[in-house]
Amino acid sequence: MAKPQNYANHAKRPPLLFLAGCYGGTAATLGIGYLLVSDFGAETLALFLVAACATLGLLFARRFSTGVQDRVIRLEERLRMERLLPGDLRSRIEELTTDQLIGLRFASDAELEGLVRRALGGELTDRQSIKQTIENWRADHQRV
Repeated sequence: MAKPQNYANHAKRPPLLFLAGCYGGTAATLGIGYLLVSDFGAETLALFLVAACATLGLLFARRFSTGVQDRVIRLEERLRMERLLPGDLRSRIEELTTDQLIGLRFASDAELEGLVRRALGGELTDRQSIKQTIENWRADHQRV
């Protein structure tokens, strides 16, 4: 059984991706960059460009996958809200920002209406403030 989620433990950052992509790729690029400056040559330049492109590729791949995930979350939450919210709020779902929808995905069905009202009223404007307000966490273990 999966560990219960809450605000403190819900973030998912794949450690191997960060070690390989961010730290390893950046270290390799900087090291080869030093070689490029100290001993300029076509081979060193080519190696530097490959390292820089590989590092950027890993970072963009992560960003693109989370961007697609955000679009899916937005759709899922709109469908969920169509089913759960009363008519006066259903007609205002489009007013919620993507950031608010992403934060609201963790709200239980019971507290969704109250949080949507607060978000539409301007009290909860970003995903962090919404997540911190949630009392009954609805876990999401299938994130990218």
